[in-house]
Amino acid sequence: MNCRAEVLEVSVEGRQVEEAMLAVLHTVLLHRSTGKFHYKKEGTYSIGTVGTQDVDCDFIDFAYVRVSSEELDRALRKAVGEFKDALRNSGSDGMGQISLEFYQKKKSRWPFSDECIPWELWTIKVNVVNPGERAGAADLREKVGEKLCEKIINIVEVMNRHEYLPKMPTQSEVDNVFDTSLKDVQPYLYKISYQITDSLGTSVTTTMRRLIKDTLAL
Repeated sequence: MNCRAEVLEVSVEGRQVEEAMLAVLHTVLLHRSTGKFHYKKEGTYSIGTVGTQDVDCDFIDFAYVRVSSEELDRALRKAVGEFKDALRNSGSDGMGQISLEFYQKKKSRWPFSDECIPWELWTIKVNVVNPGERAGAADLREKVGEKLCEKIINIVEVMNRHEYLPKMPTQSEVDNVFDTSLKDVQPYLYKISYQITDSLGTSVTTTMRRLIKDTLAL
């Protein structure tokens, strides 16, 4: 299976990092989540609704739509917060990238661990800039909003293509495709990773944040 890969690039002020990353990640997950599955019998199920919520940014002239799941939002904020802190610690000229990977599990016989097969990868490359390098903070606030709008439109265009998605699983296999640990929404299995690069182009931090309920040997 070939893993689709999409790369987005943004330049933001330090205080805009969190909101910009949440806007992008929440947009992707809005299109990669379903309502909870309710099985009546094997092969027969209904799918619950997915509520949505508008979010206005504080430091960017931008608003986005996310799944109205507090659990999912907390998980994303935790991962993005760690990424933001790592960027800050790398210096004002730090660069980095945060990736959102979707995958499905293939069961293996004991004692081997399940195989995790990626099918879609989103990477957001971030360049932290100083407002003094531009026309000013107000100008940057507006320009970042315009650029984010372009990225969101790009994401929606990609999502509307008729490309591979894991087939709907039977009840016994649902945990191989979806994260069923959240009470109000069911995203495809995913994980988030990030990497920080200093001004000399040296990778100084790489970390992985597991955002699914299972402990996996990746």
